[in-house]
Amino acid sequence: MNQDARHQDISKAIPLEAIFQWEVRSWSRALPLWTKHLPRHRPATALGIGEREGGSSLWLAGQGFDVVCTDLRTFPAETAALHRNFGVSDRITYQQADATALPFADGTFDLVIFKSVIGALGTKERQSRAIREMHRVLRPGGVLLFAENLQGTWAHGWLRRRYVAWSGYWRYLHPQEDRDLFTAFAKVYDGTTGLLSSLGRSAWQRDLLARVDGLLMPLTPRTMRTIWYGVAIKA
Repeated sequence: MNQDARHQDISKAIPLEAIFQWEVRSWSRALPLWTKHLPRHRPATALGIGEREGGSSLWLAGQGFDVVCTDLRTFPAETAALHRNFGVSDRITYQQADATALPFADGTFDLVIFKSVIGALGTKERQSRAIREMHRVLRPGGVLLFAENLQGTWAHGWLRRRYVAWSGYWRYLHPQEDRDLFTAFAKVYDGTTGLLSSLGRSAWQRDLLARVDGLLMPLTPRTMRTIWYGVAIKA
């Protein structure tokens, strides 16, 4: 079996739950846009930011990328086990890294990816620094794939303050006011989704509400949604 065929077989075998882990139907709506803008040449290198669960690195390795899977903390054994289970361990290395000061040279990677990460940085200044670092380590023409939590409505904010332990330090993005985070990039393609799905208390509830969200999206302003995903391309 040639390498292209092997990559196709692996990527088809990876379930969305292994890639996105939480609120899967909503977050996985980023996948068509991400896939459309993947670099097509191989070999190619990728950097996963905040990859404690390892899902994005798993997906990229399944697409044939050589991936550096990073997180601020040491990885649990389950991360490497996930990658072994899908036969992509030979394409993934692990490293601790701070997103605001990445330990890689300029222009190292063809692609960088993060999902639900920069909110934890707490301030816009630190978020901006992290995005600049991702831009720096990309090669010219390189691609940043992102998906991040949005503020949503006042009701989302109220519920987070009551029930989400990390809401006190997490900085949720705004799809208009925070577009300047990506000003270093030549092009940005993006979308938003999510409204009710994050309110579900179990996986089946979140999935059901995500289906309802799919019907509500044409009627819902971007500023009320809870997930921002996109592609940013370096000049």
